Amino acid sequence: MENLLNAFVLLSNFVLVPAIAYGSQLALGALGVTLIYAVLRFSNFAHGDLMALGTTAVILATWGLQAAGIGLGVLPTALLALPVGILAAAVLVLLTDRWVYRFYRRQRSDPVIFVIASVGVMFIYNALTRFVIGTDERRFEDGARFVIRAGDFREMTGLAEGLAIRTSQVITVVVMLVSVAFVFWFLQKTRTGKAMRAYSDNEDLALLSGINPDRVVLITWIIAAALATIAGTLYGLDKSFRPFTYFQLLLPIFAAAIVGGVGQPLGAIVGGFIIAFSEVMVTYAYKGFLGYLLPEAWQPEGLVQMLGTDYKFAVSFIILVVVLLVRPTGIFRGRVI
Repeated sequence: MENLLNAFVLLSNFVLVPAIAYGSQLALGALGVTLIYAVLRFSNFAHGDLMALGTTAVILATWGLQAAGIGLGVLPTALLALPVGILAAAVLVLLTDRWVYRFYRRQRSDPVIFVIASVGVMFIYNALTRFVIGTDERRFEDGARFVIRAGDFREMTGLAEGLAIRTSQVITVVVMLVSVAFVFWFLQKTRTGKAMRAYSDNEDLALLSGINPDRVVLITWIIAAALATIAGTLYGLDKSFRPFTYFQLLLPIFAAAIVGGVGQPLGAIVGGFIIAFSEVMVTYAYKGFLGYLLPEAWQPEGLVQMLGTDYKFAVSFIILVVVLLVRPTGIFRGRVI
């Protein structure tokens, strides 16, 4: 029985807890992507670098607050700086929409034109991020690092394996739940949210009903910017901030949105966790885990690892290709890309 508990703790420490935190971050990123696709009808390839720019503003504000001696005690100061990042990201996307996307929207251009434009915006955002904060790895977490420490867990339970849960992981899950609950409440209960859903379902009929399209577009961009900044900040707190990493995150975020059903908010949440658990489980080395479960004669000599951690984004790509071939509408039957 003790070996079984040790195996479960080991799996929780390196698979379950990290995958839940990572899945929460992907879910928020995918939710922003799917809202833009549902309402504005194009795939925004600049979303990953929007996350990076929003997080950059949070980092700069966090450093300023830390220099002034302002903090939240055991909680990261970044939570206090989060509104600054959301505001900066919202202003940026609204200016981008005004200078870039509005022209094509008024011309009623094909979605592929918007996609190509978003790729250009992506490179501009990426260059702007590197210019402002550089290309090096940045860390900005402070406060209490752990909620549960491995040593304390071992002393409390008497097990050989210790469970460590970082404060950033708990904050990630809590903030994700609050953010998702707010977005779903906003879309289902508020007048503006219902207008966004109507505009998404049938643009022409929504316009005939008196819905202001400019207001719908504005609110959609603001929500997407907020979700991108929150997701990017949580990812940076949980791991670290490096601009190129956020560019790479675009693949698992789009994979999550498509797996769940692009244009379906609930699908984005489910898809985020599917991608996260797939990446973590495929790249985890199961030697220690199997060592607790198998007899000594059967214990593996190798790492029992399907893929190295350097190839974790390949998992997202494989899942994305399979879903597009087998079920293009995703789990919740979203729109076909």
